[in-house]
Amino acid sequence: MSKHKKLPAPSEEAKGYSEHLSQKIRTSIKRHGSLSFAQFMQKALYTPNLGYYSSSLPKIGKGGDFITAPEISPIFSRCLARQTQQVLEQLEEPNIIEFGAGRGIMAADILLEMQRLEQDIHRYYIVEISADLQQRQKAYLRETLSEELFNKVAWLEKLPATPISAVILANEVLDAMPFERLRIEPERALQGYVCYNEAKNEFDWDYQPITDSKLQRFANQLIKHIGKVSDLGYETEINLNLGPWLKSLSQILSKGLVLLIDYGYTREEYYQPARVMGTLRCHYQHRAHQNPFFYPGLQDITAHVDFTAVAEAGFDAGFRIAGYTTQANFLMGSGLLEMSVDPQADIGEQIKVAQQIKTLTMPDEMGENFKVIALSKQIDDGLIGFKVRDLRHQL
Repeated sequence: MSKHKKLPAPSEEAKGYSEHLSQKIRTSIKRHGSLSFAQFMQKALYTPNLGYYSSSLPKIGKGGDFITAPEISPIFSRCLARQTQQVLEQLEEPNIIEFGAGRGIMAADILLEMQRLEQDIHRYYIVEISADLQQRQKAYLRETLSEELFNKVAWLEKLPATPISAVILANEVLDAMPFERLRIEPERALQGYVCYNEAKNEFDWDYQPITDSKLQRFANQLIKHIGKVSDLGYETEINLNLGPWLKSLSQILSKGLVLLIDYGYTREEYYQPARVMGTLRCHYQHRAHQNPFFYPGLQDITAHVDFTAVAEAGFDAGFRIAGYTTQANFLMGSGLLEMSVDPQADIGEQIKVAQQIKTLTMPDEMGENFKVIALSKQIDDGLIGFKVRDLRHQL
């Protein structure tokens, strides 16, 4: 795999993982002729033991590639717990289901906050396909929680088989779902596929005419929205997995709430005519770039979330759209300010907490870029996290 000038070279062990995975992907391309970008992304991120989220290589925190809000400050998870508690109080059997639990930090902080609030939890389910992350989560939670709290946690590789009442949490999950890449040119619309360039000895883009009817309809609407494009073209993404995923959540949720937190925009903002390169981003050792073919398996591949599409898919799946706002507004509504004031803390600790809150809430940090959307089933409206400013009208 060719080097990327601005990115640090991986260790020999990491290169070995990537070469093994690359060979598997090449074999698949030879067998099928080519892979759509979503198929390539699925393999790069989720191939058992080798994909980015399935391997044992570090991903989150200083030694990894990116940092998430629960890692920045426990206040984030405590606010999330306050909103979760408001709904759990309405459930006969109060369960929590978390997707993408990372190292288990958010789960621990939420469970500890529930204990402080004297809120009973029947089960805290973690849906985790990575055996390595499961082990890391178990070790961290066993070390952090009392035996009684730890015993409330259960790990699942897929959703429960029978419907349950629960609050479902997914922080930075939607952005890592495999998506399709489209290219609009003055006279045609194309879908992004992945080929292997033998001359360059690396994976490369291979744009082909669209054959999928759903993608073609989307491309037609997009062309109407963005108008005439230049000869340089217009590239963007669409997540076709969103609808089926939300439908599966609706099928297992008898009563409760789905809270989705991620960076993204409304459709109007997402597909701006000026956003000609789309939002595809890769994260490698805390550096962001746009080459999804750099050492497959060693970097995160993401795109921003179209929250209008989330709302539409949620509604189609049988949910009510119970709230949509920025992360800053959500945290403010869920008790951020009262949690940030600790008169017992020394000045150093107060400065540290102030810096954490700034990162979580300032517009140029995570405060405006990240959004929160709530999808409810048989739950009273008036969720505390959306009382400061509810932006549903923008969807």
